[in-house]
Amino acid sequence: MRFGSFSIDGNPSWGAVTGEGVVDLGARFGGDLQQSLARDGLASMADKVAALAADHPVTGVTWLPPVARPEKIACIGVNYANRNAEYRDGSDDPQWPSLFMRTIDSFTGHDQPLWRPPESRQLDYEGEIVLIIGRGGHRIPEGQALEHIAGLTLMNEGTLRDWVRHAKFNVTQGKNWDASGSIGPWMVTLDEIGPFDELELTTRVNGERRQHDTPASMAYPIEYQIEYLSTFCTLEPGDIIFTGTPTGAGARFDPPRFLEPGDVVEVEVPGIGELRNGVRDEDDPSRGERG
Repeated sequence: MRFGSFSIDGNPSWGAVTGEGVVDLGARFGGDLQQSLARDGLASMADKVAALAADHPVTGVTWLPPVARPEKIACIGVNYANRNAEYRDGSDDPQWPSLFMRTIDSFTGHDQPLWRPPESRQLDYEGEIVLIIGRGGHRIPEGQALEHIAGLTLMNEGTLRDWVRHAKFNVTQGKNWDASGSIGPWMVTLDEIGPFDELELTTRVNGERRQHDTPASMAYPIEYQIEYLSTFCTLEPGDIIFTGTPTGAGARFDPPRFLEPGDVVEVEVPGIGELRNGVRDEDDPSRGERG
């Protein structure tokens, strides 16, 4: 099934997305998606949704990131084979994944604007497949990783390229600008997802395909990412893992092709959905509020 978070008239809620629209589970049962994951992994909600009519059309809500306040947002960097080749410096391939963390405030929801800040004109896109943890754990073996995934969603991991170069070994500054990236539109439960290696990830800017690859190209597969991360920290329900982006980001063109106001970025994986966002300057008074 598909579960997501949204707001109606400024009031946050969450629900299930069906063929008829959005079933407002927050209005009916309270809580949020993260709390339901912590209780029973959505098992009880899946049974209830089948008997409920939709409360809103899919286009009648303001979409938010699926998990409102995850405890952890972990990002695996330079993970696709071709992407890793862009960073080769003559050294051997790394033995362990590159890793950094992001804050939830650096993301907005589906169909909400990405903000380009006045301090930089190098806002870039990075389409990614995202894991949402359903069952927590510590030192999770790779062979048991699937048991801990609630579902998948999509992400545009917006990056300010000049700010990631402010320090030699630290990209945090360029990865955490308010509403510079997006997550969504919703989470698709793992039982509806086929083999990871067959998922086709595509990123388009103004309709032009810029990125296209599958997790088969990953240096560190999805299951290994869970094993690695859970070795040094306890994963909790609602935690989010960004699994890496393929080659084709704007910074790698000559000259670079950074995002500008009016651009539209679409990240799509068939079977999960399409995450779409326009771009506006943060100081544009018509930009609206972050979703």
